[in-house]
Amino acid sequence: MRKVFLMAVLAAGLAVSACNTVSGAGQDIKSAGEAVTTTAEDAKN
Repeated sequence: MRKVFLMAVLAAGLAVSACNTVSGAGQDIKSAGEAVTTTAEDAKN
């Protein structure tokens, strides 16, 4: 669980620092969500 939380925090930090427009922010948030989902699925297995 700690690993998932850490990945989520890192992904959120990257998303916030990488976006320059509202559209870019949406894409960054989507990417962060996918990263968290993938990490959570990996943790279940």
